Amino acid sequence: MRVVTMGVHVLDVLVRPVDEIPEGQGATLVEDIRMTAAGTAGGTALTLAKLGATVQSAGAIGADATGDMLVHLLGKAGIDTGFLVRRIDTGTSASVLPIRSNGDRPSLHLLGANVTYGLDDVPWDALAEATHLHLGGPELIGVDIAARILHFAKEHGVTTSVDLLAPGVFGSFEQIAAALPHVDHLLPNDDQVLGFSEEDDLVAGAKKLIDAGAGLVAVTRGGDGTLLVTAEGTETVPVFEIDVVDSTGCGDAFSAGFVHAIGLGRTPYEAAVLGNAVAALVAQGLGSDHGDFDLAAADAFAATGVRRG
Repeated sequence: MRVVTMGVHVLDVLVRPVDEIPEGQGATLVEDIRMTAAGTAGGTALTLAKLGATVQSAGAIGADATGDMLVHLLGKAGIDTGFLVRRIDTGTSASVLPIRSNGDRPSLHLLGANVTYGLDDVPWDALAEATHLHLGGPELIGVDIAARILHFAKEHGVTTSVDLLAPGVFGSFEQIAAALPHVDHLLPNDDQVLGFSEEDDLVAGAKKLIDAGAGLVAVTRGGDGTLLVTAEGTETVPVFEIDVVDSTGCGDAFSAGFVHAIGLGRTPYEAAVLGNAVAALVAQGLGSDHGDFDLAAADAFAATGVRRG
């Protein structure tokens, strides 16, 4: 499987555990501080590479030390970073994530160069030769640009998936509507479905996205499992019982597992099982790149792990 992961690339700085911030000039000791590549494109690329896909990442980052580190981490994971464009006037997107003891992850985020990605930056030839395009954060680059990219991919026989970045409260239907006819698999969380569909009911919101053109909507809902919605109906896929260390990157890991399974010819239900499995493996450690696993190990976990509910 040859995948182009395009869109949001972020350098995460994770600190754990942080249950409160010291007052004034106070200090406290923590167990771990580390940096990982992340984002709805970058984080998904990491897990896709682990599962055995050939991955090319495309997006905009800064010509700064943060960008150098991001390129290094992606390259170390076996990802082709040649299509990451470097901006001299805008910094690389980054987040500081103080991870709480229960795995919650509030975020301090810099948008950075992600919002500057445009049509002149797209590696059109590489995209035409790919088997799959995963576009992360289309709302950041603008729906018209996203629609052009996705339409091109579909014209060249490339399957497509999209994951959203913005919290649902910042979403609106017009931010994604024009892109939906070119999306085979939309992979948002429940909050994003409600926000971007502008509906109060999750199934109604997902069906609105289907009616607008998306082929399938796979909605991640945390411990409540994944909801698969198509024009034909809905199906729930349970998640796995684990001790969560850090939920950072779980959505991106799910996207990678789902996309890779679809590329292997598995059904959407089977794809969601693999997506939930790799998300569970990532959640048991710190950061989007946690876990030394491959497809065989992820499938073994999926077959033996305890499912919730």
